[in-house]
Amino acid sequence: MDNNNRLIWLGGKMIPVGQATINVLSPTSQFGLNVFEGIRCYWSDQEQQLYAFRLDDHYKRLQQSIKLMRIKSHYSTADFQQGLIDIVKANNYREDIAVRQTVFVDGLGGTWNSCEPVNMFIAPIAKSFVPIEQKKGQRCQVSSWERISDRNLSPRAKVGANYINSRMAYLEAVQNGYDTALILNNQGKVAEGPGSCFFMVRDNVLYTPPVTASVLESITRDTIIRIAQEVLGIKTVERDIDRTELYICDEAFLCGSAMEITHVVDIDGYTIGNGTFGPITHKLSEIYHQATTGQLQAYKNWLTPIY
Repeated sequence: MDNNNRLIWLGGKMIPVGQATINVLSPTSQFGLNVFEGIRCYWSDQEQQLYAFRLDDHYKRLQQSIKLMRIKSHYSTADFQQGLIDIVKANNYREDIAVRQTVFVDGLGGTWNSCEPVNMFIAPIAKSFVPIEQKKGQRCQVSSWERISDRNLSPRAKVGANYINSRMAYLEAVQNGYDTALILNNQGKVAEGPGSCFFMVRDNVLYTPPVTASVLESITRDTIIRIAQEVLGIKTVERDIDRTELYICDEAFLCGSAMEITHVVDIDGYTIGNGTFGPITHKLSEIYHQATTGQLQAYKNWLTPIY
């Protein structure tokens, strides 16, 4: 599929991406007044099927974001799913893809406190799974920027405007010669990376900040916790993580729907483990891919077939 000529779903119509436009004065354009999901779909060669991963959970979170932002949406969960299936089929994708599904406040002359009119776009794009062996390990800097909290811009809602917080941390890290950032919360504890959740391994135990530590209630995070326990028998402890713990951990990785599982090799100049992906990170990445492509029967209920 030529990504420049693909179709996207906008307001119930499937149109070429170059024709998908909104008014520059709409609240989503001026203020980032939108909520969204990034949904991955994976192609199974064995079954000749494209599977959307944990679609029900994505739409549950999308409805929660709509509620928290007081957006007066008329879209049902069934509308979300049918729109995604229709636009993916219209593009005839038979490869791994990522889908951005965004509900936004549209219209001319709205303000930052507008709740309607509401529109939606669904934009699929080719995005292949990358084995961890082919990924660049990330060098991370602990950011000087503080992670948003439930007292100002709740990270529980997946809102477009929230990602400016990640932008500031990421650009600071890149300017300082790193690949990405780790962001601390207002308690000085580890929260997450820009658009990604954080895990570390110490003495064969998996640790991750709790969802009350200013992190997104991530679907990928939940997936990793479950497959670590149920497939590998590895315990995951959800607790606060101090900054200096980062420097002495055995393994570390970032995760999210977009980046899947990506290993961290350096934090603030401290080498993590042996400077590459560790054995637990490697195994989790393999199992994650098996779960997303229908190779694990126990997790077939996470998959929605497109065709």
